[in-house]
Amino acid sequence: MKILGIDPGTTRAGYGVIESQGNSITLLDSGLLSVTAKETAQRLVELANSYRELLRKTNPELVAFEKLFFAKNVKTGMDVAQARGVLLLITAEAGIPFLELSPSEIKLHIAGNGSADKQAVATMVKRITGLKIITGPDDVTDAIAIAIVGANYWKFSV
Repeated sequence: MKILGIDPGTTRAGYGVIESQGNSITLLDSGLLSVTAKETAQRLVELANSYRELLRKTNPELVAFEKLFFAKNVKTGMDVAQARGVLLLITAEAGIPFLELSPSEIKLHIAGNGSADKQAVATMVKRITGLKIITGPDDVTDAIAIAIVGANYWKFSV
């Protein structure tokens, strides 16, 4: 099964595409959906266009999203919520099933600790995928982790 993991953001969204067969995980693609516009509405349009192209290119059977987690900055949280809404709508319109996973669920299932730091998540993602390095910022590593956890959730829910 081909799974797309998405770590949504306002100016960039990380993505990771994996193939899951039994206990085997293969990383097929990863990167960023980059958004360069300054104005909010145009950012959402750019994000939507980039995401539609990614769906067309990768043709996933499942998409796993990180749920929104509010910390201190409410404005940033609202912007991310808008971006997530665009991505969820496009996924639903495409008829692709999706899961939403909290940051602590992802950390728990990847690193064995719901409070794991970014380094622990990255170490386990490398171990699971067999990669020595993951190119790109934490958003990419997080998206791959989301896809891996999504694969495991899907396996046991179907």
